[in-house]
Amino acid sequence: MASFQYLRFFEELGIDDVPLVGGKNASLGEMYRKLSDEGVRIPNGFAVTAEAYRAMLDQADAWPALHDALDDLDPDDVADLVRRGKRAREIVYGAGLPDDLAAEIIAGYHRLQQEYGDEVSLAVRSSATAEDLPNASFAGQQDTYLNVHGEQSLLEACRRNFASLFTDRAIHYRIDQGFDHFKVALSIGVMKMVRSDLAASGVMFSLDTESGFRDAVFVTGAYGLGENVVQGAVDPDEFYVHKPTFAGGHHCVLRRSLGDKAVKMIYVEGDAKHYTRNVPTPKADRKRFCIDDADVLELADYAIKIERHYGHPMDMEWAKDGLSGELYIVQARPETVASQRRPTTLEHYILDQRGETLATGRAVGEKIATGRAHVIQDVAHLPEFKPGEVLVADTTTPDWEPVMKTAAAIVTNRGGRTCHAAIIARELGIPAVVGCGESTQTVADGETVTVSCAEGDSGRVYRGALNFRVETTELGEIARPATEIMINLGNPELAFSTSFLPNDGVGLARMEFIISEYIKAHPLALLHPDRIDDTATRARVEALIGTHANGGEFFVERLSEGIGTIAAAFWPKPVVVRLSDFKSNEYASLLGGADFEPHEANPMLGFRGASRYAHPAYAEGFALECQAMRRVRDDMGLTNVVLMLPFVRRLDEADKVLAEMARYGLERGVNSLKIYAMCEIPNNVILIDRFAERFDGFSIGSNDLTQLTLGVDRDSEIVAFDYDERDEGVKEMIRLAVEGCRRNGMHSGLCGQAPSDYPEMAAFLVELGIESMSLNPDSVIATTRHVLELEQHLGRPPRTATPA
Repeated sequence: MASFQYLRFFEELGIDDVPLVGGKNASLGEMYRKLSDEGVRIPNGFAVTAEAYRAMLDQADAWPALHDALDDLDPDDVADLVRRGKRAREIVYGAGLPDDLAAEIIAGYHRLQQEYGDEVSLAVRSSATAEDLPNASFAGQQDTYLNVHGEQSLLEACRRNFASLFTDRAIHYRIDQGFDHFKVALSIGVMKMVRSDLAASGVMFSLDTESGFRDAVFVTGAYGLGENVVQGAVDPDEFYVHKPTFAGGHHCVLRRSLGDKAVKMIYVEGDAKHYTRNVPTPKADRKRFCIDDADVLELADYAIKIERHYGHPMDMEWAKDGLSGELYIVQARPETVASQRRPTTLEHYILDQRGETLATGRAVGEKIATGRAHVIQDVAHLPEFKPGEVLVADTTTPDWEPVMKTAAAIVTNRGGRTCHAAIIARELGIPAVVGCGESTQTVADGETVTVSCAEGDSGRVYRGALNFRVETTELGEIARPATEIMINLGNPELAFSTSFLPNDGVGLARMEFIISEYIKAHPLALLHPDRIDDTATRARVEALIGTHANGGEFFVERLSEGIGTIAAAFWPKPVVVRLSDFKSNEYASLLGGADFEPHEANPMLGFRGASRYAHPAYAEGFALECQAMRRVRDDMGLTNVVLMLPFVRRLDEADKVLAEMARYGLERGVNSLKIYAMCEIPNNVILIDRFAERFDGFSIGSNDLTQLTLGVDRDSEIVAFDYDERDEGVKEMIRLAVEGCRRNGMHSGLCGQAPSDYPEMAAFLVELGIESMSLNPDSVIATTRHVLELEQHLGRPPRTATPA
């Protein structure tokens, strides 16, 4: 290999060469040398060193003129900055490339032509550094030139690149950061151009950027050159891959989200200063993902290997060559934001003043929020709701959830602590006051209100924006009680962040949120859109199916990705997934559902739970649920998923459903599959010894068990005074269930509201020796500490201490 004075090819560079070639080039060289043999594809190239920049200015005797241009610059005088920056760029550009430097650059170009062919196009990118701060890369401050062809075009791009050290933004940045203009030099990276203008490109991270969750690779991408994704100028496609199961051989995309990708950046031939432009993305391309699953998995493999090499989470840019179809990594740097976050505090909301009370009901959660009240009378007015407003309604159903997700708080006339609005508010982590009676009349549309759930069991809606504060408590180390403390969770978007709470897994993962939020349509409507009477509804269902082969494929993919995300977040801890438990009126509210559901006078006691699964009226829908769960466990490799049947009324009903599950590849005991049942019907308790022959565990649903023991409709605010999990009859049912589980050597847990809401119920369960409690995320810390105190009094030692 020819020896160069001012050039270093990537194979000669490593991460320690930052002072010589800048952070970008040093990282590319490090990966090219160390990771190419592991299959990570890096485009070859060379760095024009920082010494070349200094030699160029030395030879042209340009330093005095640069000092004249930049000394005493006032960065706040914009006009002066523009004039001086322009002059500095002219000085650097005018210095020209010394003959020996130009000759070396051309020789390097010829070497890349030998490797990639005479028609290879080049990317000319800056890689600035500072003598006194080797880790400064000054990313984004200088110019990049893409799709460069020919010797003269390359030399011209290098001259312009050197001059871009003095762009107005770069000058201002250095002054803000306290860097001396004359101690910063520029290295240039010249590398094979990846023709992503003909394919796609994007950014990926070896962790989740929102939560800091480290067991996932997060890939984003869009059509065309990567600048749009890097700058956030386009809504990209998003993908997640779970690292532990990927390493175990289960190469499957965990979750994906289709971005709008409205524009794409392409090349424009001509003046080097105007080399790209955005053009509209064809409509058909916007409706499909910019890369396929094989590409996502290859990128995930790259990310895992790069992170392993550097030893910390990484932020990487990737590009797909539209000519060769190959994927390349074109930049990698340490991720320094999400990787530093750790949830170490507990929030406590305190209302500092009182005001006129507009409505009073049952408090959900312990938070406070203020916002403009928006009274929504019916579903037709949901599009009028604006993010950050307080949703005030008579009641809510699953088709309201997209709006609820954007609300600051929720207030309803009807409903108890386990109604739809309450359940969703808990999952979203926002305050809700339910069962207010006449809030849609007493709270005026458009007025500012404060919703407080921080004052005990009663929640209040106050007029005006009242002062409140949030106190934080350091969590530190929390011992694990002998009683397992699990979490109730249904929203996949909260899974990664929720996993940081001290926990023993998920005791109740509800399918309903995923179906209503991410699938939106009734499963039978997706399978049989031709049976939907309303033309507009049929069109909406067909639009949801989109490019999928059929509606069943769409349902299975969306449901498996939602449940898979929750299972991955808590891997390898158990995640108990309850199969769908919509009531017929809730199913009817899904898109197209009215054409497939019966009308029932009391859906709470009707066609729900296990009775649906083997019934001809829903058998096809249950088959889709089974296919989705088989995909989660077998294809994704998330065998920590435990399946649970709700509302199993009779023994022969259990047998029929278990047989159907086995028919779809979900056989108890095969591939370590455990199947639980909800214990929420008195018959489950009475016949627990016989039910125990069919299941691996019971999770007591205290909400329905209370309802059916006391004969109280739990959604009726009129008789809410009679609904109490602490009733002696309900407690006796729970005692018999726990003792029955122990007698049969099977798991016993409870996933209702009782231990979250009432400390005395948590004490009762601990004294019974129940194996687990599944709690809402906002009560996990307090209840864990309470359980530890109870167990200490009973002489039960904790298991271990873990960081919260």
